[in-house]
Amino acid sequence: MRVVRRSAELGPLEGDVGLVPTMGALHAGHESLVARARLECDTVVLSIFVNPAQFDDPRDLAAYPRDERRDLAVAEAAGVDVLFAPEVDELYPAGYQTWVDVEELSRVLEGTHRPGHFRGVATICLKLFNIVRPRYAYFGQKDAQQLAVIRRLVHDLNIDVTVRAVPTVRDADGMLVAIARMPATITSAMTINIKRSHKGHACQPSGDSFCTVIV
Repeated sequence: MRVVRRSAELGPLEGDVGLVPTMGALHAGHESLVARARLECDTVVLSIFVNPAQFDDPRDLAAYPRDERRDLAVAEAAGVDVLFAPEVDELYPAGYQTWVDVEELSRVLEGTHRPGHFRGVATICLKLFNIVRPRYAYFGQKDAQQLAVIRRLVHDLNIDVTVRAVPTVRDADGMLVAIARMPATITSAMTINIKRSHKGHACQPSGDSFCTVIV
């Protein structure tokens, strides 16, 4: 596995490229994304970047779990070809002032409690798509509102990437593994936004309308 810190060092990537964007703290859910990418792609790129633009509270940013040594081992064991782990100044250099705002989808549900969060999501995803140039990008179904924002971004800006939604991974108690690993300061107020497919059935992460479940 090759570890890259600078965009210019990625170089040409072979064949169909799959991108798995993450903020680190890798777990079984991320491994399932890599496994899906491995089935479909010649080259699998996993990014690790704790995006400050997605955090409203600096305390949550500071508390977000970081263990790069462990993440590198998990990524390599999962079959990642290239791990892209830039520093903040690589993606947001001094004087940075350009942002992407998916307006309507970003202002409802979770967006009402976290103003600017989905602007950060859309901006970093666009930057990663431009840097890596993947054919496919892989996201977990649990982040249904995020999925809708990214799909709208891809559609509206004519980005040549296919967004793949991979089923959610839960632990033995039924808890989403991503939530189980997050700091209490984040999970205490977290909501999971998922689309209602139809009454009495499980929700699915597609389209632009959601139900909200408090964990």
